[in-house]
Amino acid sequence: MLNREDKKKDGFKDEQYIVIPMESFSDYKDHPLIRGLFLTDIGFFPKALHHYREREEGGEENILIYCMEGEGTIVVEGEKYHLRDHEAFTIPAGERHEYYASEENPWSIFWVHFKGENAAYYPLSRKQIIELNSQAGESRIITLFDILFRVLRRNYTLGNFIYMSQVLSLILSEFYFREKVDEASKQNKHVTMSIRYMYRNLDKVLTLDALADELGLSKSYLNATFKKYTDKAPIDFFINLKMQEACKLLKATDRYIVEISQELGYEDPYYFSRIFKKVIGVSPKEYRNGNYLQRQ
Repeated sequence: MLNREDKKKDGFKDEQYIVIPMESFSDYKDHPLIRGLFLTDIGFFPKALHHYREREEGGEENILIYCMEGEGTIVVEGEKYHLRDHEAFTIPAGERHEYYASEENPWSIFWVHFKGENAAYYPLSRKQIIELNSQAGESRIITLFDILFRVLRRNYTLGNFIYMSQVLSLILSEFYFREKVDEASKQNKHVTMSIRYMYRNLDKVLTLDALADELGLSKSYLNATFKKYTDKAPIDFFINLKMQEACKLLKATDRYIVEISQELGYEDPYYFSRIFKKVIGVSPKEYRNGNYLQRQ
């Protein structure tokens, strides 16, 4: 185990490290498209063995660290956070902290120091580890950091400072606000599976318990996910599917209403008619005869 004295602050092979000279920035810092969010330092430390930083009084800026590979530890106000590959963490300005690379598996990190009045709109104070759980997300972050490095190697003009502020906001939004693709895909998959099952069972009486058991999901998760993507509870959605099928049968066939109700799992045709009118707005007979205004 290395002592603090054996660890180093910087100087890593193939590192990138840029500090913006404040004299170059001072003329632009009050511009409305810059003062909201701007960076002061940025870097990339690959395989940063023995990397160590400590700030007893905290920093003037917020510090975002994205661990591309490897692992390391961040300590903020005595709370320890273990950062692994494809994870990010922001140290809020003014909070005592230290961070260091793992000795066995040192991290490769992108990092940026930033400040601005709009920083308060990002949930930095939660001090949460954020995982990028898709290759596309990781590629976007690396591309955005690469853009910042390329722009910073050019002239320090007003246009470039505005551009960098917008890129920085994209990086923070990617971590804090963009819906995680894998989770959204998983939820969409569950909704799709549920609807397919409903279509195959339009002739049955389906309960939330039965649907959740069939899909191996909890009732609360299924209910919340359905409402998120369809604005309806699962069984309400199922009843609407039944009534849509009833509309097709009423228009496309001359079958009796009692036969249609039985085909859709309603043994009591009067109950079926009440549900149909509640959902569609008119009775099955009125719908068949065209005496209706279709609901939007």
